[in-house]
Amino acid sequence: MSLINDAVTWVLVLGVLGLLAIATGVGQILKRQTDPRFDPAVIEQFNLRIRAWWLMCSVLAAAFLLGKVATVVMFFLLSFWALREFITLTPTRIADHRALFWIFLFSPVQYVLVGMDLYGLYSIFIPVYAFLFVPVRVALAGDFKRYLERCAKIQFGLMICVYCLSYAPALLNLKLPNEQNASLLLFFILVVTMGDAFHFAAEYVVGRRVIAPAISANRTWEGFLAGVACSSLIGAALFWATPFNPLQAAGMSLLITTMGFFGGLTMSAIKRDRGVQDYGTLVTGHGGVLDRIDSICFAAPIFFHVTRYVLP
Repeated sequence: MSLINDAVTWVLVLGVLGLLAIATGVGQILKRQTDPRFDPAVIEQFNLRIRAWWLMCSVLAAAFLLGKVATVVMFFLLSFWALREFITLTPTRIADHRALFWIFLFSPVQYVLVGMDLYGLYSIFIPVYAFLFVPVRVALAGDFKRYLERCAKIQFGLMICVYCLSYAPALLNLKLPNEQNASLLLFFILVVTMGDAFHFAAEYVVGRRVIAPAISANRTWEGFLAGVACSSLIGAALFWATPFNPLQAAGMSLLITTMGFFGGLTMSAIKRDRGVQDYGTLVTGHGGVLDRIDSICFAAPIFFHVTRYVLP
């Protein structure tokens, strides 16, 4: 059954498409500007991001139209590709290959448990069973060189790319008043994505004091505060699409955009360590899949658990 089956969800979907249409028009107008105050490189980056957002929103809308199973499968495919990008970026030894084979099998199992709404299992499956299995399987291969480092890399990738992201579709399982699960998932993705967009814009306009220059020269305290403030206001304005009141919606937006920002910073540290600009090249204008969903990965489990325990 389609997840877009009520007026609130339809309004959200159409609102997002409307915003993208406006942004596309603005991008095309800026592209024709000859004023030297407009940096062509920044405008080109903006238009590439808009084009990528069209693609991602279209895929998400199609999954919502097809129903819960299709939405869970879509997030699984995102996890699978993000994990592939992460493992490709972090060098492994031949002895790790069989452990890697198993962690790619753990991914669909995690999403099957989410799809079946088995919270008691999917909340511990990876951080307990998979995390115990990985070091055992690596040890059985008989290669002890940089053993702890290799195990930690595999476990970190599995935790971020699969376990954390799986809590986004898990929002569809929560027992909410008026069954607002689909609109709540859209609210979550919209606020985190808008947070990224506001951070990008604010850092360009008002950014001065860089938070961690060696990791990212673009992430500033001014951009962070402006991005979080704007996202919180938008989240409060969208309270009608959630089971929260305006104050709760603003607080949740503040929480998830903060987590999203520091999630992006954390994943940037890994890229700097590996000496690359992006995790991949799949999404034109956005790098890899993991470059685009890193903030969602860090925010999803926090949003899920706070919602689960705050709401009656």
